[in-house]
Amino acid sequence: MSDVRYPFTAIVGMADLRLGLLLNAVSPAVGGVLVRGEKGTAKSTMVRALAGLLPSIATVDDCRFACDPAAPDPQCPDGPHDSPSSSERPSQLVELPVGVAEDRIVGSLDLERALAEGVKAYEPGLLARAHRGVLYIDEVNLLQDHVVDLLLDAAAMGRSYVEREGVSVRHAARFLLVGTMNPEEGELRPQLLDRFGLTVEIAATRDPAERAEVVRRRLGYDADPAGFAARFAEEERALAERITAARELLPKVKLTDVALRQITAVCAAFEVDGLRADIVMARTAVALAAWDGRTEVLEEDVRKAAQLALPHRRRRNPFDAPGLDEEQLDRTLEEHAQQEEPEPEDDGPGPDGDGGGSDDGDGPEGGPDGGGPDGGGAPDPSDAGPEAPEAPSPEDPASDGPEAPAQPPVPAQHPAPARESAPVAAGDPYRTRLFTVKGTGHGAQGRRSPAETTGGHTIRARRPQGALARLHLTATLQAAAPHQAARGRSGRALVVHKDDFREQVRQGRESNLVLFVVDASGSMAARQRMTAVKGAVLSLLMDAYQRRDKIGMITFRGSGAELALPPTSSVEVGAARLESLPTGGRTPLAAGLLRAHEVLRVERLRDPSRRPLLVVVTDGRATGGRDALAQSRRAAALFAAQGTASVVLDCESGPVRLGLARTLAGLLGGTAVSLDELRAEGVASLVRENRAADRSANRSTTSMRKAA
Repeated sequence: MSDVRYPFTAIVGMADLRLGLLLNAVSPAVGGVLVRGEKGTAKSTMVRALAGLLPSIATVDDCRFACDPAAPDPQCPDGPHDSPSSSERPSQLVELPVGVAEDRIVGSLDLERALAEGVKAYEPGLLARAHRGVLYIDEVNLLQDHVVDLLLDAAAMGRSYVEREGVSVRHAARFLLVGTMNPEEGELRPQLLDRFGLTVEIAATRDPAERAEVVRRRLGYDADPAGFAARFAEEERALAERITAARELLPKVKLTDVALRQITAVCAAFEVDGLRADIVMARTAVALAAWDGRTEVLEEDVRKAAQLALPHRRRRNPFDAPGLDEEQLDRTLEEHAQQEEPEPEDDGPGPDGDGGGSDDGDGPEGGPDGGGPDGGGAPDPSDAGPEAPEAPSPEDPASDGPEAPAQPPVPAQHPAPARESAPVAAGDPYRTRLFTVKGTGHGAQGRRSPAETTGGHTIRARRPQGALARLHLTATLQAAAPHQAARGRSGRALVVHKDDFREQVRQGRESNLVLFVVDASGSMAARQRMTAVKGAVLSLLMDAYQRRDKIGMITFRGSGAELALPPTSSVEVGAARLESLPTGGRTPLAAGLLRAHEVLRVERLRDPSRRPLLVVVTDGRATGGRDALAQSRRAAALFAAQGTASVVLDCESGPVRLGLARTLAGLLGGTAVSLDELRAEGVASLVRENRAADRSANRSTTSMRKAA
């Protein structure tokens, strides 16, 4: 790979992404950019190209934390900096890998010096390198939770706190956070999502001429990177100068009261959480004015700031698509475009003796107590006009409309064939019980089942299994200490052999593969029942989203089973497939279970460390062939033999229940849960009721004893 960056000005299209990055270059206080888009859209290329345009910064010489010589950090580990010498260097673009370890981010004890020289020294991490620069995270939505927690702390406080392995260090960590992600691979935690100042949605152009130009430029860069960059050197220089000029103009830009009121009105209208959106919008609007060379914020700046700062903040659940209602945005801006005049107090009659009201305000013909259209009373029938004819009554044969052609009656001996039911909407989602896989896994970090992970808390030490990854310093020193005399230790440095090293064993939680097997047969087709079932599955999908699971979905009805959703991290796709799921036909339960068994077999080969959780949504009935029920029970025994964790969501309803779903759960070796038992609050209320009943029984027993 060439060391010459692809020029920023050579990138074709993507105006919103270009603008979002440039606004952050003008005003880092905007808070960074989250770039959402499909793969292969040059997201990473544009972010890396931005670094070449950023103005250089002055730093204290020999300071590993990029302290500003004009205002050095008083808590800098390399300080104090009294009358320091300084020099200028380009702004840093620090890339944070998805699988990065915690000590690589915040820094840690310099083990080489600790063991060789016997001194305690701190080795800075990526947050220290990113101070006063850009921290870039490709595929930010795939970050492990413990890494997200570290970034949230640093972004909120502007400092990094390191308390580990006997090291206690604090240093400044203010950086421009830029992340890219493909929404198909899962979403971000809301807390981290809110830390990005702006968000931009991008997609590849569908214009053949523009696509051809993209390919032409990329091939030219690959053939001669230096020559290609030279072609755009003048444009790059002009753009860098414009950034510098906008930075100098930024403090002079005036945010008027009208613009500020528009900003707060828009944020209120779109019901964003908290006040960070208002602040980010204000900073973005000011940066837009400075970028255009103006010293006053205009309505167009507020509109564009809203389009960049609000889409990712107004979402209410994980399955809502981001975006803004443009009509609502324009309407809100227009309503608050003029300076509001204070309304006069109505303390008595006006100068004309009419109480200060207008001619058409409080009178009987147009006021609130009148019957006019503005008064809230009964509407005047004459207002309907000739365009609103009265609808004909069903009993009235004399209708002005054309008669519908007569339909031939269906003979009683030939009933209409059975059809599948149209999809019904899912019920409102709710918080569900937590279902876990028994035992301790070794899968990717998540929030569901117990596992040994790279994050989490340290529970013990052990000899390294392969290459040493996470040194357990205390256990290593304890292992080496008894042998120091025999090894001829003469100074402060320890004599450590390879057999002394111990590594940390940390316990946290892992993400799992949650495979849904959903009964979509005719026995589930009652509209109210299917609405409740879809609401339950949607709630479990939301739970899987929050716990960073992969999910898959199999549906069965009619003559077989279908893999409606191959295992993926995109829970939004699962919700969409669930919403459009039709019902009807027989119940091939065995086919659904066998298809699930095959899917899990393939996934076990692809990712052996990710443990599955099977969720079967059914009433337990099995039809559609000879011995259908026996076949489904034999299929269930396959999962029990492999020890697959399973949950059966019992959808049986009505006064007469056969208990087939609970029998199926026993054959699977899993747990049966009814729709009512799935709710987390339902379980809590049941426990409370049981405790209240126990207390009441105890009081009754005590009273009887006293009476006796």
